Amino acid sequence: MAVDDVSFTVDDEECYGLLGPNGAGKTTTIAIVCGLLKADAGEVNVDGEPGGSLRAKAAIGYVPQDLALYPDLSARENLRFFGQLYGLVGKRLERRISETLELVGLAERGKDHVGTYSGGMKRRANIAAGLLHEPRLLILDEPTVGVDPQSRNAILETVSGLGIAVLYTTHYMEEAEKLCHRVGIIDDGHLVAEGTPADLIKDHGGQDRLRLTFGDAETKAEGFAATCILMQGVDEVRRIDGGLELTTDHGPAVLPSVVRQAGQCGVELMGIEVLAPDLEGVFLALTGKDLRD
Repeated sequence: MAVDDVSFTVDDEECYGLLGPNGAGKTTTIAIVCGLLKADAGEVNVDGEPGGSLRAKAAIGYVPQDLALYPDLSARENLRFFGQLYGLVGKRLERRISETLELVGLAERGKDHVGTYSGGMKRRANIAAGLLHEPRLLILDEPTVGVDPQSRNAILETVSGLGIAVLYTTHYMEEAEKLCHRVGIIDDGHLVAEGTPADLIKDHGGQDRLRLTFGDAETKAEGFAATCILMQGVDEVRRIDGGLELTTDHGPAVLPSVVRQAGQCGVELMGIEVLAPDLEGVFLALTGKDLRD
């Protein structure tokens, strides 16, 4: 069974992140939402229309991970072709082509063949094709895979300013934290958690970690570690390569005492890093896997 009792909603003007490791059921879920697969049970509604119907499909803009463009055609020619498939003609079609190319930052390259584009430009043209018919729901399946940082930022800015319902999958946790109003975490076909990034971090993110590195780790680490575990607010101390990692409820509050203790133990700290709970930690805690596994 690929997907088992997965249920969620995406509100108007909301970006909903669907996160899960490879094989979790994301692709199957998207295929069902788009009407490309029929569910064995349950139902899908898109803009009030039953999933799989022509009206529901017309309300969806689907941007797959694989590029859905013809490299020997220009961006304008690609969009003209896809627009006609959506039933757009005449001045409305030409207006939407110009608007979507402007939106994704390709207005000046619209007449160039897509095959001459960089990877990031192809991704942006792919998004333009998904937006052409003014969908109520845009589905973006890992739209920034393999693109340069400049194009990635351009894609994120475009998505954040769309003002429509967006279903977003990604292998980059920082994208989900930046873009998504709510996140659903799917694993082994089950939706294991759902909420805003802040709420998920609060409920499942765990504690702060203080990562300390010092040059004379082997000779003085044991004594320093023994004193740290006795400090108020420190719950766990473990050895890492070249130093220690401390677990605590509030890293910044404990840090001054740790620094003083290092001085008393004769330990010269070479590096200090406070690692606050984040969505990556939530994902790892809930699934036992890294997002890219």
